[in-house]
Amino acid sequence: MTNFLLYLAVSLGLLLVGLFLMEITTKVKEFSLMAKGNKAASYVLGGRLLGLAIVLYSSLANSISLIDMILWGSIGIVAQIIVFYLAEWLTPHFNVNQSIEEDNQAVGIFLMLLSISIGIVIAGSLTY
Repeated sequence: MTNFLLYLAVSLGLLLVGLFLMEITTKVKEFSLMAKGNKAASYVLGGRLLGLAIVLYSSLANSISLIDMILWGSIGIVAQIIVFYLAEWLTPHFNVNQSIEEDNQAVGIFLMLLSISIGIVIAGSLTY
């Protein structure tokens, strides 16, 4: 029971850290936009949260110790952020930041699915 609670607390902490890092490294502040009813921002943020959770799930399921889980979870979070920005950079047909601020829900859903897809690929890469 103690290990369960410890792993749960640490993984939820990593999830919050990952979400915080995503929020501070982007120009668009999804929490503020969501408070104003911006649905595209909520899609983007929800996708990031789910993508990060998938990565952390893989690090939890495949770790051999708490330190191992923290190490690979952290690597997965950083990889999620980097790969998301690379993928965003490869979408030159629209300005992502402007589209989210304007509540372009099509772009929001695309970015949500992009984050989830990236999370699944990174999670698969964390298995060994």
